[in-house]
Amino acid sequence: MIASLDITAALRDGRTYLKKSFWQPPFKIADVTEDRRRPTLHLMQMSASPGVLAGDCYQIGIQLEEGAALHWHTQSYQRLFSMASAARQQVRVDLAPRAALTYLPHPCVPQAGADFRADNQIFLSADSRLIWGEIITCGRKLNGEMFQFSNYRSVTEVFLEDKLIIKENLRLVPQRVDPRGIGNLEGFTHQGGLLCIDQQLDVPGLVPHLTEALAAIPGIDFGITGLPVNGFALRMLGNHSERLMQALKMVSEIITNDNILCKPSFRY
Repeated sequence: MIASLDITAALRDGRTYLKKSFWQPPFKIADVTEDRRRPTLHLMQMSASPGVLAGDCYQIGIQLEEGAALHWHTQSYQRLFSMASAARQQVRVDLAPRAALTYLPHPCVPQAGADFRADNQIFLSADSRLIWGEIITCGRKLNGEMFQFSNYRSVTEVFLEDKLIIKENLRLVPQRVDPRGIGNLEGFTHQGGLLCIDQQLDVPGLVPHLTEALAAIPGIDFGITGLPVNGFALRMLGNHSERLMQALKMVSEIITNDNILCKPSFRY
């Protein structure tokens, strides 16, 4: 199946609204904003398909105009089914000045024989903010199906003022290299990550705060690395999807709600 989804969000009277939208089956968009008085728009990406099937090709575009703030949700875990031919998903994000995007998707579950590639291109302006998360599991762990997928690859490129500043290239081919081995997941079954870029964030003051909060979550290992721009990358390992989801949501809430860690000249 070939399908696309494209949205544009803009700011009007201090609140973000959905200015344009287009989608093809199996996609659908739902507005799940709870507090209409707040500036952030909450949209959920929904799908009528049970998961990603052989030969699927999805294209997703997100454009935020100046000052717009969007939290992009997913409906459920992304299931990658057994495939005779590879599936692919391409996402492009464009953030105008002072725009802010938060994306914390449900975990991805590649089942036995799955072959999937995700390409993400994110274009930022100098004073826009990005919170971009990702969680990958070993497969249907409770069914005893661990690392039986054929290929999983995720490439994320982040551009600031059209200059490439971050490129992440994650590839798992369990038949060639055991993901649980030394130098890989080292016994863990799940991994998660988060990129945060915000020129107004006090990163040196934030990192100790995040480290203390993450250390209180049992059963995960993590590391935080500064970026070449004002931001950080978080990497986590664990054995349970829910704990990694909890960690990503907690980090996002600390970033967006703890005003002490933000410079007073700018608020989202």
